[in-house]
Amino acid sequence: MIELAHKDVWFITGSQHLYGPETLKQVAANAGKIAAHLNRDRRIPVNVLFKPVVTTSDDIRSVCLDANNDPACVGLICWMHTFSPAKIWIAGLSGLLKPFLHLHTQFNREIPFQRIDMDFMNLNQSAHGDREFGFIGTRLQLDRKVVVGHFQDPSVAADIGTWARAACAIDDSRQCRIARFGDNMRDVAVTEGNKVSAQIRFGYEVHGFGVGDLVASVTAVEEAAIDDLVAVYMDSYSVDHDLRETRRFSKLREAARIEIGLRAFLEEHDCRGFTTTFEDLHGLNQLPGLASQRLMADGYGFGAEGDWKTAALVRAMKVMGAGLDGGTSFMEDYTYHLPEKGPARVLGAHMLEVCPSIAADKPSLEIHPLAIGGKADPTRLVFATRTGPAVNATLLDMGNRFRMLINEVEVVESEEPLPNLPVARALWEPKPDLKVSAAAWIYAGGAHHTGFSQAATTEHLRDFAEMAGIECLVIDQDTELHAFKRELRHNHLYYSLARGI
Repeated sequence: MIELAHKDVWFITGSQHLYGPETLKQVAANAGKIAAHLNRDRRIPVNVLFKPVVTTSDDIRSVCLDANNDPACVGLICWMHTFSPAKIWIAGLSGLLKPFLHLHTQFNREIPFQRIDMDFMNLNQSAHGDREFGFIGTRLQLDRKVVVGHFQDPSVAADIGTWARAACAIDDSRQCRIARFGDNMRDVAVTEGNKVSAQIRFGYEVHGFGVGDLVASVTAVEEAAIDDLVAVYMDSYSVDHDLRETRRFSKLREAARIEIGLRAFLEEHDCRGFTTTFEDLHGLNQLPGLASQRLMADGYGFGAEGDWKTAALVRAMKVMGAGLDGGTSFMEDYTYHLPEKGPARVLGAHMLEVCPSIAADKPSLEIHPLAIGGKADPTRLVFATRTGPAVNATLLDMGNRFRMLINEVEVVESEEPLPNLPVARALWEPKPDLKVSAAAWIYAGGAHHTGFSQAATTEHLRDFAEMAGIECLVIDQDTELHAFKRELRHNHLYYSLARGI
């Protein structure tokens, strides 16, 4: 499972020696109280660690280099209590490899009109000290998040928490390995991409393995381990009666063998995500459907048909949503509901691999033919997704850049049962409606595979995209097609010119 509580963000306060030692002592005391307050706020999932006040270029460069080299540190929160001349920040910020957030706050909430004097003014200068700091961030063309408000405001902690989750996902991505069993599906374009460019941009590595390597791990699984896992299945899910029949029960045991072997393989090779393809199952009796679902539920990223970009994205979304209400899954827009009256809807599903973290109720463990691939009938978890807001996101390789595309959706209940559809699924109404959202998605080159989440939000994904330095487009309630197409043209022009500027 994914844990964020062992990660840190450093609280860095800027000042200078102009104001004398007593003022600097007060700056440190006040900054320490702010950091402690933020550290106690449960909306921030990581530790907020107070660091000594920085007043010189050497101080700042040192703390930035230390942050780079601390594996627990996922980013910095920077705040200017007093005026801090921004030239002293150039060396440090230029060498900083971790994300940073600019907190524009002040220690006092209100102006003490009756007793305010110049000592108070010299101490509490965030209003223009942060503007000086903001200039150098812009001058250096650094991507960062700016959060404005009193540090005790709930919205401030919420914004910092969102940013911290994205920073954790960036940190995880830089250490992530994706195992790719087989190649992508034949002639599919959108699941392809430049793995070298992805590693340079996001940090994750895509390692190709032969299916035979996985088969060896599966073959080595002991019968006692299978017994134990099957008992977990029986206790965790509503088990279809047919699976208890002797012949079918053997296929359930085979699914357990595949899960144990796949899990062991991923752990051995330190992989946090993986892909499969039903076109390359040589040596496996069935497609790892149940295994993929349960591994996703434990935090692994997954992409079907060799889609390594989506596997990495699902992993990042799971990191961002860790501990929040709701789940995250691999997903695919499968078919539409286009009634003459009423809203158009999308049925999202896949052959097997939808994560039970998004299930509305206890999943049903069933076995059915796959109908393609020529392999044994695979076991899978069948369920409907709980209702409520969600996001669908996809990551695209546009040749000269990566593009993240997000569509906000509302999951709804099916008006009729689906007794003959033996897969996990979600039914949603895309924002602003299907007519606009589908056209915008297609204009943007959006993929059919997505990361679907009821935990991670648009804001998490936007922050992640900014930290990674990639294009981000959102289709939401306010999307209008002409404006969206104009944004696509402007973005294309910007990214084409930016490489030569």
